[in-house]
Amino acid sequence: MSDLLSNIDARTRLAGTNKLEILLFSLGTDARTGRRETFGINVFKVREVMRTPGITAAPDMPESVKGMVSLRGVLVPVVDLAEYAGVQPDSPRDIMIVTEYNGHTQGFLVEAVDTILRLDWSQMRVPPPMLLSSQLGGLVTAVTELPDGRLVMMLDVERVLSETTKIDDDFIFTNIKPLDIEDATILFADDSSVARSQIERTLSALNIHFIATVNGRMAWEELQKIAQHASASGKKVKDLVQLILTDVEMPEMDGYILTKHIKSDPRFAGIPVIMHSSLSSMSNQQLGKSVGIDEYVPKFEPQRLAETLGRLLKGNVVQALPALK
Repeated sequence: MSDLLSNIDARTRLAGTNKLEILLFSLGTDARTGRRETFGINVFKVREVMRTPGITAAPDMPESVKGMVSLRGVLVPVVDLAEYAGVQPDSPRDIMIVTEYNGHTQGFLVEAVDTILRLDWSQMRVPPPMLLSSQLGGLVTAVTELPDGRLVMMLDVERVLSETTKIDDDFIFTNIKPLDIEDATILFADDSSVARSQIERTLSALNIHFIATVNGRMAWEELQKIAQHASASGKKVKDLVQLILTDVEMPEMDGYILTKHIKSDPRFAGIPVIMHSSLSSMSNQQLGKSVGIDEYVPKFEPQRLAETLGRLLKGNVVQALPALK
């Protein structure tokens, strides 16, 4: 199974090309529906795949957290993804995907891993409304179809992390104070509902107006509308939007390509771009800098995000954003 994750350097070079590689896995056949769905996770977040070692149960953990395992002396929580997602498989989950993102390491129990698939982010689609209203809807951030007709669902790993580690507690927002800036507006893009909620709470605490989008394509389309409005009213875009905040992993257009578009378009000159991602390794930060980002802030650190936003917004010429038609 370790061969699945070889040649990481080649995969790292995918960044900035709007491509990704996902590890396909299954949670087993659901005893209620008789279906065996295929799921995916970005290879950038996978550290290793292994047979599940002995799990030590621990008290006061969420129901889907089965306990802890020791990996090279580090205690790692183990999440049963089938139980978390409400799937009732008829087979054991004896494979563990060890993931590492945003400074957290955790193991995900799955029934089987399949292969690594290379895709363009444009092939990853926002889930349709019918899926969003289903049992798995709130856990799926993107969907793509394989050549054999199978649908692959990308799980919202940020939501899993939030709900199994209680990182969204209210206390992490308590010391954020409103900025002494009038009518500042930020546009942000993130496909994770949990991440969007945290961003909105942070911006509301700062008393900052915001425009929310769910992926890079929608953010770019919104920026085109704003640019047209600015041109028609004789203003600069930076008079209407003072900062852009973007995730990295998003269906249809990722944060690297969005940043490239913004930084290569003179209409958006003077608008800083912050990359806000759970892919917080130094290599990912360097990749962000290579496409022109101004700052990098890891997810689930609202205090740090608030400080960075305040620092970059101060000194900018701010003006309220009129309603867009």
